[in-house]
Formats: sequence, structure tokens, C-alpha cells
Amino acid sequence: MSNTSNVVLLSLSGFSTTANYKITLFSLTLLCYCLIVVVNVSLILTIILDQNLHEPMYVFICNLCVNILYGTAGFYPKFIFDILSDIQIISYEGCLLQVFVIYTYATIDLSVLALMAYDRYVAICRPLQYHSVMSVRRIAVLIGLSWLVPLCCEVMVVTLTSTLKLCGSKIDKLYCENWSIVKLACSTMPANNIVGLIIIAFYCGHFLFILWSYVRLIRSALKSREGKRKFTQTCVPHLLCLLNVTSALLFDVMYSRYGSASVPQSVRNFMAIQIVMMPPILNPLIYGLILSKIRHRMVALCMMADERFKLRLKA
Repeated sequence: MSNTSNVVLLSLSGFSTTANYKITLFSLTLLCYCLIVVVNVSLILTIILDQNLHEPMYVFICNLCVNILYGTAGFYPKFIFDILSDIQIISYEGCLLQVFVIYTYATIDLSVLALMAYDRYVAICRPLQYHSVMSVRRIAVLIGLSWLVPLCCEVMVVTLTSTLKLCGSKIDKLYCENWSIVKLACSTMPANNIVGLIIIAFYCGHFLFILWSYVRLIRSALKSREGKRKFTQTCVPHLLCLLNVTSALLFDVMYSRYGSASVPQSVRNFMAIQIVMMPPILNPLIYGLILSKIRHRMVALCMMADERFKLRLKA
């Protein structure tokens, strides 16, 4: 591929260290993706099928799982195909699409976590007003905004990125991300940096709001035994998931912006895929194992399925 501004295909150079163990990596990646799909679909179906779980907190968890399926669909199929390929390339349009999907996945995740923090704040700090504040209509509006705003933000980012003329075609990563494309540009436009900084500041505000909510929650929970019980049962899983998501995002941002070529490629690859590997697996497992309502319902569904299977075998 020539070094021109009319780049049609981009190469993903992060696969340079995977040639010697393609089959192993392919098997592990396929297993990982299957696990992600199974645990998230199981959690979604459990929440949808059980009327007792049709509460704001569980609706938000269901949205997290749907977002995980959406985000990982933008990474794993292409990644699995590239592992077995001799040449790892992607079209410029496909690269922009992957940027859009993965970035919206990350920002929607943070938006829904902010909604969950707000929900827990109202439930514990303002319990008498909970049902009036978290009405069905308001929940629908908040969920709609948690998806619509990130989608609009990333439309702006991708649109501005698509106007850049590229003087290179080599992306030093396993998948496409915006900063990697910007680094290939012949020159950058101030609008790209300004919009990027505004969006980063906006989602940093989400993170600060979540921290503020949990500080208030902890203060309120320490005042009574009932508050401590509620906090332990419903807030600890959210905190674990928040830590999981933010650490993965931090890995990705630090690698993209400040990653050094002196760091081994395998280490850089591990840092790069954290955002599409750890939260999609760990978050639904955390909710499924720690939240008693979901855990008991999933166990009951598994037992029912096992009994039906045994009855069919006997028949």
C-alpha cells in the first residue's frame, strides 16, 4: 500500500506477534466470545422473563448486557477472522465503522453506569421519593438518552475523522480506534482536538458524578444497619463493575496516547483488548453471582431446564 492521502485499505500491525500460535489464540478467542454471548444473553433473558426483576436497577443491568453484545460484535468477528488470516487488513470505511461501534460501546457503558449510580443514590438516600423520581417514563427517557447522546457524540467524532487525509496505512493495534487513524493523518484539524477534548471532559463528568453519588451513598449507608445492608447487596456489584470498566478504559487511553514502541507488542496487545475482554465477561458474572435476586432466578431456571431435559430423556 502506497504512502498517499487516498488510503483505501489499512493494515493492522498488532498481529505481528501472533503468527506462531494462531490456533491456540483462535480457540481461546472463540471460547471467550462464546462465553460473553452466553452469560450476557442468559442475564438478559432472566431479567426479561422474571416479572420480579422488572425494576429500574435490573432494567439498567439488562441495558448493560445489550450494550456488551453490541460492542463485542464490532470487535470479535473481525478479530477471529484476522487471527487465521495471513494478511490483516481492513477497509477505511470498515475501520471507521469499528471505531464508531467500539467507542459508542464504551461511552454507553459509562452512561448506563452513571444511571445506575443515580438509581442507587435515590433508593438509599431518598427512599420515600424513589417511586416518584424513578418513574417508568423517566427511566425510559434516561435509557434513551444514555444511548442517543453517545451515538450522536461518536457520529461527530467519526465524521470529523473521515475528513482527514491520510499519509499512512499502518495501524499499530489489533483493531481500529480513532487516535490511531488521527496519527496517520497528513495534518490534524483543530476541530478534531476540540471536539475530542469536549467529549472526554463530558464523560469525565460522568465519572465524577458516579464518584459523588457513591460518596453520598457510603455516608448514608453508615448511618443505619438497613442502609449498610442495601449498600452491600446492591452497590458493591456496581462499584466492582465501575472499577472494571474504568481500569479497562484507562489501559486503552494510556496505550493509545502514550504507548511506547519499546514496550513488547504482546504487552501492548493485552492492554489494547482489555476494554472488549474484561468488562464483557466479568460484569454479567458479577451481577449474576452477587445480586441475590438474579442468582436465585438463574439457578431456578437452570434447575427447570435440567428437569425438562431429564424428562425428555426418559420419554
